[in-house]
Amino acid sequence: QVQLVESGGGLVQAGGSLRLSCAASGRTFTFSRYAMGWFRQAPGKEREFVAFISWSGGSTYYADSVKGRFTISRDNAKNTVSLQINSLKSEDTAVYYCAAGLIYGDSETRAKRTLEYGYWGQGTQVTVSS
Repeated sequence: QVQLVESGGGLVQAGGSLRLSCAASGRTFTFSRYAMGWFRQAPGKEREFVAFISWSGGSTYYADSVKGRFTISRDNAKNTVSLQINSLKSEDTAVYYCAAGLIYGDSETRAKRTLEYGYWGQGTQVTVSS
């Protein structure tokens, strides 16, 4: 059974920073084979793509709304993926989910689709106060 567990969310003032982490585990889960993504869902809205990192860490993609403020990284030795969030805005308020998917090649289109990810965490709440 695969588990993705997010942490690091919280309440922060606009302009502040947070670092979200996602720890992956599972007896038959080889973290380094999986691309990882971060998505978010605000109340009353659909889940949306935030950031992607390939299995090797060599490719990253970001939603236009977060480019220059968010940075995704991974540590394959520790089975973790992180999302550094800077210059937070009120519109960043959402539940943030990490996800794992067998996505290979330079396909930004695939990276942004929720259906490409087979495993999801339970999410961590980020609330930005203005």
